[in-house]
Amino acid sequence: MSATLSDKLKELLDSTVFVSIATIQPDGSPQVSPVWVKRDGDDVLISTTVTRRKATNLERDPRVTVMLQRFDSPQEYAEIRGTATLTTEGGQELIDELAVKYSGKRYGELNPDAHLDDPRVVVRITPRKVVGNI
Repeated sequence: MSATLSDKLKELLDSTVFVSIATIQPDGSPQVSPVWVKRDGDDVLISTTVTRRKATNLERDPRVTVMLQRFDSPQEYAEIRGTATLTTEGGQELIDELAVKYSGKRYGELNPDAHLDDPRVVVRITPRKVVGNI
């Protein structure tokens, strides 16, 4: 069963807030990465490449947590626990959209040395539970 995001949380996810995504390593330990984020309804979208650890972790075990805090009020936070699905469809478009959202430039302009030939992955996180005070 999916959880619903509050209007306040949706507003924050629509801003340039950075989030941390936690995945599960093969040995069961956590792996955490800061990422850019986009919201699609109640789902959370992030971008990565097929070779990054978070993508390989999520392919093996789709359980994921996204944690965010307000910059101007760090005691306010939300943890979104959910399940991830991955697709390469729309991967390059998403990283370009996120780069413009966070920097004002497309990803290739922002990061000219990036390996643009590495396939990009859209990670769609469907919330199962939301905890916190946002």
